[in-house]
Amino acid sequence: MRIALAQINFTVGDIDGNADRIIGALAHGRERGARLVVFSELALTGYPPRDLLLKQDFVKAQLRALERVRRASKHIAAVVGFAQPNKGTGRPLFNAAALFDNGRLVRVARKSLLPFYDVFDEERYFERGRPDGVATIDGAKLGISICEDAWNDKAYWRRRNYALDPIAALSKKGAKILVNTSASPYWTDKGAIRQKMLASIAKHRRAPLVFVNQVGGNDDLIFDGRSCAFDAKGRLLARAAAFAEDFVVVDLDAPPGEIRRQPANETAAVWEALVLGLRDYVRKCGFTDVVLGLSGGVDSSLVAAIAVEALGKDRVHGVLMPSRFTSDASNEDADVMAKALGIEARTIPIEGPFKAYLEALTPAFAGRAADVTEENLQARIRGATLMALSNKFGWLVLTTGNKSELATGYCTLYGDMCGGLAVISDIPKMLVYALTRHANREKAVVPERVFTKAPTAELRANQTDQDSLPPYDVLDAILDRYVTNDEDPAKIVKRGFDAATVAKVVRMVDRNEYKRRQMPPGLKVTPRAFGQGRRLPVAQSYHPELRAGAPAARKRKKS
Repeated sequence: MRIALAQINFTVGDIDGNADRIIGALAHGRERGARLVVFSELALTGYPPRDLLLKQDFVKAQLRALERVRRASKHIAAVVGFAQPNKGTGRPLFNAAALFDNGRLVRVARKSLLPFYDVFDEERYFERGRPDGVATIDGAKLGISICEDAWNDKAYWRRRNYALDPIAALSKKGAKILVNTSASPYWTDKGAIRQKMLASIAKHRRAPLVFVNQVGGNDDLIFDGRSCAFDAKGRLLARAAAFAEDFVVVDLDAPPGEIRRQPANETAAVWEALVLGLRDYVRKCGFTDVVLGLSGGVDSSLVAAIAVEALGKDRVHGVLMPSRFTSDASNEDADVMAKALGIEARTIPIEGPFKAYLEALTPAFAGRAADVTEENLQARIRGATLMALSNKFGWLVLTTGNKSELATGYCTLYGDMCGGLAVISDIPKMLVYALTRHANREKAVVPERVFTKAPTAELRANQTDQDSLPPYDVLDAILDRYVTNDEDPAKIVKRGFDAATVAKVVRMVDRNEYKRRQMPPGLKVTPRAFGQGRRLPVAQSYHPELRAGAPAARKRKKS
């Protein structure tokens, strides 16, 4: 059977637009000689629709669009994801996929496994369906599953999240071709894991498997595409592009065909993910241009380079905001980088507003020494300046804080955290350096000095990040274990890390949850990002690093 893998960048809520794209893909599939066109999970609504699913008008609108798709499915078959109303007990909807053939509805498959971990919360909206999506097309029995249904194969996973294996159930019902319609978001190394898992299922079930994934950015999530097909021995027959729309036709009875390129390595994959996530966030939110502060440091340099690749140099606006503590080297590096990227870069010094604040606050601060308060004033003046430009010109403000800073609270509320999208909020500092090197892969847009000088916020004289933080390679290793893997501090120490350093980092992470709760949306590229996938209380008194001793006072020095 010739099957088309329609890997499309759907927009959440653009029901008519999504339907138009599906109908166009059906016509393209007929032109390419496909018998069946498979689309991604919840293709009509876009994924994830979240609480839009609670709006009855929204659900009805996508049902009307589904009827349009049915009428357009003449002389071809299609698998289309949609939200099906539940007429029985339980949640109001099913996460479903309709199989159309020659203008008629043949079968509706309903998702059996509803993910409830990390960024997923599907049990909020959907009732669990039975794994009975088996239907016949041209004498071939298809077994249709939806995303998570394929992530519980006992032959592949040592530990499974669910007792039910929907793929096994479909096989028992006689399915000879497995079809999985999916919206599987990207994080580091997931592409390789996913492909290996799907190949294992095809081999284990001795059935060809077709997997179609969504591509594009929707809010914090980035979908990498990489739709693929395997034969009954688990050999790769076709694969769509990574981080780009694609339309691949595979003949399950023929040798391998269209196999698109993949990123050269995982650093390149993260780069492509961030570019796609930023581009789609700007476009789908209705912006055209972005603005960011340029400090001459590695973080702002990376965000600027990503923005230029995502949007083009004419739509990226940089702002240098020097203070009395800004070094000449920082100004020079920011200017060189802006010219190399070809972006507009204006200079708006903050010394005047800073002086005015200090004078206005002098009576209130009488008898108090200068401290982090004066440092934060500078960051907040810069944040207000960028927001003023945003209000005046309609630009989206990009924040430039990385994951290491956000984890430890080395950031300022209403200052450098001020903005509409946190582009690198899920990028640890050491990966920031690797990605910035990647930005220089074709030509040097970021000066070499940016990589070699000590990182600094330049909010006081002779300041460096390591005045407050451990070396970034040590810090990132601890954060990976504590934040990403939820390891206990004692276990981290047993891995060879200094106990005092671990205790300090853990305290910093725990005490700064209130800051992260107020950060703008950030692009998720690691298995555990700050935001909706990591839900910890702000008002709480559990401090694991202190269990062996007396509780220490919680001090919030920098906000």
